[in-house]
Amino acid sequence: MILTPAVTAIAMSLVPVAPNKLTLVLLVLLSGISSSFFHVPSPVMMRKVSGNRIGMGMSFYMVGGELARSAGPVAVLGAVELWGLQGVTYFIPTGMLASVVLYFKLRKISIAESVNAASGLEYLKTIRNFFPLITSIALILFFRAAMKSALTFYLPVFLNGRGESLWFSGIALSILQGAGVAGTFLAGTISDKIGRRNALLIASIGAPVLFFAFLYTTGWLQILALIATGLFLFASGPVFLAIVNEYKTAHNNFVNALFMTTTFLIGAIMVMVVGLMGDYFSLELTYKIVGAFAFLSVPVVLTMKK
Repeated sequence: MILTPAVTAIAMSLVPVAPNKLTLVLLVLLSGISSSFFHVPSPVMMRKVSGNRIGMGMSFYMVGGELARSAGPVAVLGAVELWGLQGVTYFIPTGMLASVVLYFKLRKISIAESVNAASGLEYLKTIRNFFPLITSIALILFFRAAMKSALTFYLPVFLNGRGESLWFSGIALSILQGAGVAGTFLAGTISDKIGRRNALLIASIGAPVLFFAFLYTTGWLQILALIATGLFLFASGPVFLAIVNEYKTAHNNFVNALFMTTTFLIGAIMVMVVGLMGDYFSLELTYKIVGAFAFLSVPVVLTMKK
């Protein structure tokens, strides 16, 4: 975990100046592996320090990530505007500084599970017991992922295609991510009070409704709809993390890894699917399709146990 901010920052900052496609693929692959090495054990750490307020703990955890993703597009656009594509490489020292900070904070802390070496059969048993819950989570993620991918990965392209400037498109993405910060901060804490399933139900209904409001408005109304969409779109993240980390098992890191693998896999597939749909149908029609598809997550939430 200590090394991952530096590795990710170096790899991603070199992406814009990659000399060929092979180097580009290797850099993205390295950054993805590094990111996974951070995101799998860190929620387990948060669970250990959250007491009986796991939802609030996961909200704090995700707020950091969403704040960074909110500031990121503006920072990168500014660097490219000032120095060209090579300006992105100037962010490398920030990742290295983060690793230095983590070194002094974490070097004496053990985050390994206090369990004896488990056999393969024990892990298979854990998978079998966890399967009904991860299946429900996977279905909800599947139905919502296309809409989330459309907004987070293709929003600048979508708005640019509607005639908006690249600068405005980047700002819109930062607005969305900024609203996501508030959504992740509130959702986990609220789910501690009203229950995980109720929080997921509200997010599953609210996100696509507000997404369509964003599609069919303009000007300030569109910005307000985008903010509201961000609040509900990102709200499920800390709730899922709280559900997974409340699961009673001797192998918390393993269970969290299964959840993260599911999340990353579905997200990666849906990014590609949305991109292909955008090429074949236009992003305008694609946005309407993925918005309608997201409503299918509601019946899945309703079938989950409280």
